[in-house]
Amino acid sequence: MDGHFVPNISFGPALIRAVRARTRLPLDIHLMIDDPLRYLDAFRKAGGDSLVFHLECRSDPAAVIREGHRLGATVGAALRPDTPIEAVDRWIEKLDQVLVMGVHPGFSGQKFIPETVPKIRSARERLDRIGSSADLSVDGGITPETAILAAEAGATFFVCGNSVFAGGSVDDNLRRLRASVEEGARREVR
Repeated sequence: MDGHFVPNISFGPALIRAVRARTRLPLDIHLMIDDPLRYLDAFRKAGGDSLVFHLECRSDPAAVIREGHRLGATVGAALRPDTPIEAVDRWIEKLDQVLVMGVHPGFSGQKFIPETVPKIRSARERLDRIGSSADLSVDGGITPETAILAAEAGATFFVCGNSVFAGGSVDDNLRRLRASVEEGARREVR
């Protein structure tokens, strides 16, 4: 978050580098910034494995995708709630991840926007139509109640913040989220 694309400011490559020093787990970097092309190299060198940019940014999506892949990262495109899913069609075959925002980006703790569910379903249909193995991610407002809906619609990757860390034990919260995702995946409607 750069204070321009969204009103908030968050961490940069220095924090990613510090986290990378502590884990070999994949680091998925969601670039809520105006000009991701300018920062791809820094985030990749810091240890980011997956670089996800917003289609609404100022950078040329083709250039961001090409450069991210050249750097050896997987590349994803995120869509704000008010961006139609059709915006991803031009790039979908080159993406390793499609991320549907369940809230307006920039602030944690927001409520999930119900209209996200049909958008996830539409993204899943698009990915399936071309035989893509790309992750279908959802970010924002993910709780056990919304995770089941997103999984049922076809999401495969869930960005969870408050529902993991706000109240109760992290282990119990993660168990509840995992159970919801598994239940939704069993009921998946395509």
